[in-house]
Amino acid sequence: MLGMIKRTIVYKNPHILVTLYKSLVRPHLEYRCSAWSPYYQKDKDSFEKVQRRFTRMFKELKELDYHDRLQSLGLPSLDTRRAKESR
Repeated sequence: MLGMIKRTIVYKNPHILVTLYKSLVRPHLEYRCSAWSPYYQKDKDSFEKVQRRFTRMFKELKELDYHDRLQSLGLPSLDTRRAKESR
């Protein structure tokens, strides 16, 4: 889904891309409960890698580190989001 967004959306407005990411990509990541309770750190990192790829789609944010990119886009890390939902 992320690749489709990257290939088909020509006008890379951050608001539009974040909305598409939240509605098309993130539900795929959050869908399986077994996937959201990964035991190994490498499994958690593989999910986070998708969001890292998304945040690198913005040319103006490429020089920032991952957490700064998340903050500027108004997105929580997937691990943080999972922790909030489990409360």
